[in-house]
Amino acid sequence: MDYHDEKVKKAIEVLQSYWAINKATAKFTQQNAERLGLTLQQLSIVNLLKFTPGITLKEITQRLLSAKSTVSVSVEGLVQLGFVERQTSTGDRREINLRLTSEGEKVSKSSTQNPYSYQAMVTALEQMEETEIGQIVDLNKKLLENLQKVEF
Repeated sequence: MDYHDEKVKKAIEVLQSYWAINKATAKFTQQNAERLGLTLQQLSIVNLLKFTPGITLKEITQRLLSAKSTVSVSVEGLVQLGFVERQTSTGDRREINLRLTSEGEKVSKSSTQNPYSYQAMVTALEQMEETEIGQIVDLNKKLLENLQKVEF
């Protein structure tokens, strides 16, 4: 790859801008998790279980793109806190499904009622024109569609 090529330089610039935005928003999400006494991964698991109850550890691992051992430790912590319960699958006794307990539901609700990352994004977007925000959304959708078409 020729790093002096202007197209490559632009691609690097775009990727770095997304990484910087991701890092900035992750910081706010991290603060939200800490406020609830959870790690960022535990908060991700709680909210994933909120919207997909009964999924397995393997499915969580695939969705979060994390190592099974790391997710397993996070889930065990959530079980110990009383936020998650394990249930043996009726279809395959070797498979364990995970669900939020009522306490886990409360934590998930609390995390989404006042998430710092959304508050920060609202504040940042308030500094922009409505047309600029629409352009960002439209361009991101178009970029995502183009990326999904790429095959190597």
